[in-house]
Amino acid sequence: MQRVLIAVGAAALTLAVAPRASAQAGSDPLVLSAADLVSVHSLVSGAAPQWSPDGASIMFGGALGGSDLWSVAPTGGFPRSLHIDMGDIAFLQTHQAVYSPDGKWVSYISTRSGPAEVYLRSLQDGREMQLTKLGARINSYSWAPDGHGIAVAGDKFGSFDIYTVAVPGGAVTRLTTDALNEVFPTWTPDSKHIVYVQLDDRWADHTVLLIDAAGGSSPRMITKDTDFFDYAEGGNFGYPAISPDGGTLLFRSQRSGWVNYWAVSMSGGAPRAIAPEAANQSGARWSPDGKSILYQALWNGTQDLRVVGAAGGAPRVVAKPEDMGVVNNGAWSPDGMHISYTLETPTSAEDLFVVAAAGGAPTALTNSAGPSYLAPALIHPKKVSYRSPDGLAIAAYLYEPVLRPSEKAPGILLIHGGPTASFNDTYQAQAQYFAMRGYAVLLPNIRGSSGYGRPFEDANNGCWGRCDLKDVVAGADFLKRQPYIQPTRMGITGTSYGACMTLDAAAFAPGVFQAGIAASGYGDWPAFYQEQELRHIKLLDYELGPLATHEKLYRSLSPIYYVDSIQTPLFLINGEGKQLPRSNAGRQFADRLEFRYKPGKFKAYPNENYYIRSPENIRVMLGDMLEYFDQYLKDGVREPEQHTVSAGGAGSTP
Repeated sequence: MQRVLIAVGAAALTLAVAPRASAQAGSDPLVLSAADLVSVHSLVSGAAPQWSPDGASIMFGGALGGSDLWSVAPTGGFPRSLHIDMGDIAFLQTHQAVYSPDGKWVSYISTRSGPAEVYLRSLQDGREMQLTKLGARINSYSWAPDGHGIAVAGDKFGSFDIYTVAVPGGAVTRLTTDALNEVFPTWTPDSKHIVYVQLDDRWADHTVLLIDAAGGSSPRMITKDTDFFDYAEGGNFGYPAISPDGGTLLFRSQRSGWVNYWAVSMSGGAPRAIAPEAANQSGARWSPDGKSILYQALWNGTQDLRVVGAAGGAPRVVAKPEDMGVVNNGAWSPDGMHISYTLETPTSAEDLFVVAAAGGAPTALTNSAGPSYLAPALIHPKKVSYRSPDGLAIAAYLYEPVLRPSEKAPGILLIHGGPTASFNDTYQAQAQYFAMRGYAVLLPNIRGSSGYGRPFEDANNGCWGRCDLKDVVAGADFLKRQPYIQPTRMGITGTSYGACMTLDAAAFAPGVFQAGIAASGYGDWPAFYQEQELRHIKLLDYELGPLATHEKLYRSLSPIYYVDSIQTPLFLINGEGKQLPRSNAGRQFADRLEFRYKPGKFKAYPNENYYIRSPENIRVMLGDMLEYFDQYLKDGVREPEQHTVSAGGAGSTP
């Protein structure tokens, strides 16, 4: 097939002079470079958008250059730089930049001085100050409504406690001393009390407590929620949301089998569901008048924005994608008349919008589309489903390939991390990259994924890489049934738990996949348990059980002990060398392959942590991955007819 090289600005694109032999058929598609695909990023990808107290602007974190924080008028216009450098991009997603109640300051967390500390910047004269000097991690904080203080959760003495810090003086008062983690403090509307969350030792039970902001009193329990594992040190449960009149508290709970919002009186009592739905809910916000609650609901990867009355009942949708997409970061304007939100789709980066609270057409405040040639070239995935051998319905995204006429495509399964996570209606550069180069790419939400109810989420507890591997093998069988697929050429890849699953597939379902690429994964769960940070240990304890009493199980789920069964060529990759030393798990697994004369290779990408994050390294990595898949999945070797291989049958427990 003839190819024509076209220069567009500084980017070089390859024009494939042939129609797509799939549902993508139509005009000749552009095959975007790795640089093009990595360049698709949001202008609002940092700190979540937040209205200024006077309602005149919306602040957001973004990638416009020269500042980590920007503001834009709710009626539109070019964003204005706030000239704030938060110092560490890792904190932009997790630690919200916040306006002071009077709008004169912006607070944020930075690690520029070492440990995470709270900083303030004046919006009047540009002065900047370090407010806290706890010398500890700070995982959450909030302003007092009267503006005279900030409450923080810091682990200065080995576990998270609640502190208040005077503004602007910086005087610190420690409010709690329990050995259990106490996090996500929020103030009552009168600024006299602080409500916070105490995690049990398993990080599964959450007790919501109220304490005097001045100190010197014992906390009082408002409510308790049980059996909602919180891998994010309280972040899944989040900040308790107190009504403007101070009478009612909202909190997230999985007690119904779905993550929904529940309300309880601040004086205690039985909680009630606000808007019971077979969907996971997030981001609840009280309206300024306290009469309504704004929240997001996730439905098989599509997320919309809803409003329900404070008394509960049927919600109404105020913002939703036209087809596929994720609406996020919903926020009321100070007068309650408008709502801001962000929207991302599989073919567009996240942008900021405003809509009237009563409904109507939204106004776009940012445009992250990039050059005009990008969006038309991107592949729109299909939502599909298939059955696992034991009857579970598995939802997935299918990126159909760009092909020459009569050409057959190899397949790639891309597995998400977690394992308690999910693919949603968001932009996936890796799937786009391989599909544009003649691969059919399937992104399944295998058992253990979130967003499909509690039983499905818990269905891989105690059987990582064995029971959920059945869903992966069934996904490969689904791809093989597509008319444009070359069934003897199947690849698998993923990052973190997706990389672990890649190694599991090679060891426990030998012969199903002809190539695998494991990015920043692990193949030895006993070793992982002994060398990893606390949150990973809590996850393993919750889903697999403590290593001390479950070592036989851990070994049976670890592919490194079954290398002799592996037939799949494996490429192991990870980052190294930037900050904290990380595991050499990828290199160790590759060494074990070499010792057993198994096909495999290893590569580390410099100036990273264990994960590969920088755009420069991602571009190189995609090229390396394509070369590897091409070598084994497009080698032209004719294979004998394959038969379905049952997952989980290889080897015996060592």
